[in-house]
Amino acid sequence: MRVLIIGGGIGGLTTALALHAAGIDCEVFESAEEVKPLGVGINVQPHAVRELIELGLGPRLAATGIATQEVRYANRFGQTIWSEPRGLAAGYRWPQYSIHRGRLQVLLWETAVERLGAAIHRGKRLVDFSQDADGVTLRFADGGTARGAVLIAADGIHSIVRQHFYPDEGPPRWEGCLLWRGTTLAPPYLSGASMVLAGNRDRKFICYPIAREPDGQVLTNWIAEERYAPGTAWAREDWNRRGQAADILPMFGDWHFPWLDVPGLIQGAPAIYEFPMVDRDPLPRWTQGRVTLLGDAAHPMHPIGSNGASQSILDARWLARQLVQQPTLDAGLAAYEAARRPATAAVVEANRGDGPDRVLDMVHARAPSGFTDLDTVIPPEELVAVAAGYKHIAGLDPAALNGRESWSVPGGLRDIAMK
Repeated sequence: MRVLIIGGGIGGLTTALALHAAGIDCEVFESAEEVKPLGVGINVQPHAVRELIELGLGPRLAATGIATQEVRYANRFGQTIWSEPRGLAAGYRWPQYSIHRGRLQVLLWETAVERLGAAIHRGKRLVDFSQDADGVTLRFADGGTARGAVLIAADGIHSIVRQHFYPDEGPPRWEGCLLWRGTTLAPPYLSGASMVLAGNRDRKFICYPIAREPDGQVLTNWIAEERYAPGTAWAREDWNRRGQAADILPMFGDWHFPWLDVPGLIQGAPAIYEFPMVDRDPLPRWTQGRVTLLGDAAHPMHPIGSNGASQSILDARWLARQLVQQPTLDAGLAAYEAARRPATAAVVEANRGDGPDRVLDMVHARAPSGFTDLDTVIPPEELVAVAAGYKHIAGLDPAALNGRESWSVPGGLRDIAMK
């Protein structure tokens, strides 16, 4: 059996590594001619870090990212609303990593090339595919073709494969929130490995360090969010579209906290990128015949709760496990979707409701001008409930994660042939 994977992003490459570890032959087809460390920062949550570590990537991850120590929610005046430890400090057996998205992709790409060699392809843009009872045939823009038993579409929010199955879906769903993103070399703040979310749903600033520099500074990833009125038009998302500090500073220019200089981070960025926050509605079905969706092609979500890339990593590992453990290919694909489609749909819906960031909105609604005693604004148990509820939805309950069995395929299965 040979599995074909469209898309050499985080989800597609993790799928290739997971299938390889499970003894399943696969090929990856990436449309870009060259894989570069593009983009800005992301967080990889402990449940996804566990899967990458079990694939043998622990040392490389630790050398590339920063192990997040805490998350802190604050109002627009810098007053702390909620803070809690993260990763190992929160009792997980695996860390949480704040990391540059492009560097993580390059790490995965280089590892995949080391392990799978010529099965990793660049410059292969899918234009069409067809399937029959025995498998799937791909056709590429360069005139080439590929044939395999299964197609895994990990080709992102504008997935060609998803569009083939749902031609009337239309563009991604935008609710009016615009993001400006950048990275800035700056002095460390708080613990030196803290993730900060300040403001509220309509105007929010998020930052976290993603790399340490020899001079003691940290490369700090930041996101400035502003929500516009319904019906406001904006251009399609494009990670190459530049923004300007002058567009953002009128909104955040006075956000000087005792422990964080928000306008300083904005002004210090060598490049700023402008991006609308979009997602898509959960689908009723991912799998049709021998073709299924994975990652952003299956469940693009708002970047809230740091779960987009993490959920694609979980998809990859669960899929590989099911393709080995189930008696047939069809049963393996069905078991993959049965577990992962409802789980990710719940995260998509939770993120639309602002996920764990709801605590910012709750306090802003009750104390828009700040507070002197937080307990009179919101009881501690209400804050705890919001945080715990999102962890449950996202599969991040520490005890449950620490206690569940490994998704690695037991040894000795590399020679098993699927029916």
